[in-house]
Amino acid sequence: MILLTAQNISKTYMERKILDSVSFYLNEGDKVGIIGINGTGKSTFLKILAGAEEADSGETIRTNGIKLSYLPQIPVFGNSGSVLSQVMMNLPTDLRQAKEYEARSMLEKLGISDQERDISTLSGGEKRRAGIAAALIQPSDVLLLDEPTNHIDNETAQLLESLLMKYRGAIVMVTHDRYFLGKICNKIAEIDRGRLFVCDGGYNEYVMQKAQREADAEAAERRNRSIYRRELEWISRGARARGTKSKDRIERFEALKNREIPVAADKLQLQSVSSRLGKKTIELMNVSKQIDGKPLITDFSYIISRDARIGIVGRNGEGKSTFLKMLAGELAPDSGSIVIGDTVNIGYFSQECEYMDPSARVIDYIRETADIVKTPDGTVTASQMLERFLFTPELQWSSIEKLSGGERKRLYLLKILMTAPNILLLDEPTNDLDIATLTILEDYLESFSGAVIAVSHDRYFLDKTADEIFEFRGGVCTRYNGNYSDYAEKSAAEQSPSSPAPKKKAEKKERPANCRTKLRFSFKEQREYETIDDDIAALEQQIADAEKEIAANFSDYVKLQELSDRKDALELELSEKMERWVYLNDLAERIERGETI
Repeated sequence: MILLTAQNISKTYMERKILDSVSFYLNEGDKVGIIGINGTGKSTFLKILAGAEEADSGETIRTNGIKLSYLPQIPVFGNSGSVLSQVMMNLPTDLRQAKEYEARSMLEKLGISDQERDISTLSGGEKRRAGIAAALIQPSDVLLLDEPTNHIDNETAQLLESLLMKYRGAIVMVTHDRYFLGKICNKIAEIDRGRLFVCDGGYNEYVMQKAQREADAEAAERRNRSIYRRELEWISRGARARGTKSKDRIERFEALKNREIPVAADKLQLQSVSSRLGKKTIELMNVSKQIDGKPLITDFSYIISRDARIGIVGRNGEGKSTFLKMLAGELAPDSGSIVIGDTVNIGYFSQECEYMDPSARVIDYIRETADIVKTPDGTVTASQMLERFLFTPELQWSSIEKLSGGERKRLYLLKILMTAPNILLLDEPTNDLDIATLTILEDYLESFSGAVIAVSHDRYFLDKTADEIFEFRGGVCTRYNGNYSDYAEKSAAEQSPSSPAPKKKAEKKERPANCRTKLRFSFKEQREYETIDDDIAALEQQIADAEKEIAANFSDYVKLQELSDRKDALELELSEKMERWVYLNDLAERIERGETI
């Protein structure tokens, strides 16, 4: 049964058309993840589905009696009131008493034990968890969640994951958490240049289908280019031959000439930009820090190596961001010392993001840091770097107020990298950044020649970038070798030491990645490739001869029908031969490039 329908939805925001006649159907049992580059309209689309925003055109239809529960990016609460009362605020009056136990239980699970606290005293992460509780206790057939894992710690993200896996209704959520998408979603919807592409399956299936879609589009365009080159040669043979040319073939040539060429997917390009880092980096000696009487780190000593890849985890409020601020020099330790080497140039990506003047132009914001930057590929201007970060020339001269939250984060990241740091401190870099940006950022960090220390709740990100995990818990920093998955396995074993060690599954033998065969023609294909041009030329000549005979026998209807049938058969054979010619020439180009199978 269809629960929710959006038909021909269009929306323009700040002169940018972000949704262009988009249609979407939500069925029972659907768990849909919405993805796309920042600024493409994901949150706007979710607001339209929730009825929180109107589309410029099109309509959204809910099946009779369907109830929605919506979690916006920033949960909406009153200025004051207990956490419990605010979480239950939108419940129908007759349900509040019955739902109180469920609300308390949900808040407890999400780490908010004092439910009588005033809502104004909650941190950003705690308000996020309260918003999740409010959305989940609401009676609903459809859950609409906008970035549910932003600003929550790893444990809460995994708890939310388990709760959503048990949810019986349909789900539509915007998220960049790839493990989250893979475990919960059975459909992925990508918004790209105003259009919506829906694929069945989880995130891994989406990646494969997208790659296939792009490969198919590229192959189709190669075929069209090959046919166009041949038809251009044919159409240009001269005025004498023009009388024999088929009107249909000329029309096909014009259609090819005016075809819409597929636009290559935008690729965020990050060059490894860093300055020289000497032997001395950052040394912490017996560092301790408390906030409001709560110990966050106690007597901690460590020397950061020049190529460190450290991921920092722990629940909200355990001191992860405080630790980075001390490394960045924004906070001083209560005791102990932090010594920074003379050649260290720190790039600090803060969770809060620095203030940006809304009226300032995008390019001027970057030029405040540098007009040019040196990369391994040479000198690059601020404008060129912005283009590599998916800011079009038009957008570069626009004001910052026209950017989405994710686009501002991307701009902020670029500004930090323009300073050529050799030690990167990243505080929740995965919040608000889209998957395309995260993927390239991960590749960039892999080749970055300095040290990287990142606070993140994104398990996928930590698995790809970290080779050591620092866990902050109760004022103690515990170090684990390996990435996040290694840490999770070791941490779980420590918490249940009596449990037997899990048996390793027999590894499936796979063909080694380097065991590949060069692409080549079969004997039959090689012979066909050598003769197909002559075959096509012969068919074209036969069609031309048939056209001459038709003109000469125009009054002989029996002969005319016979010639016409023969010409149709020849044209069908030519069409099939042209398709074969395209395939063989495409294969020849791939063989010439040295492709393998």
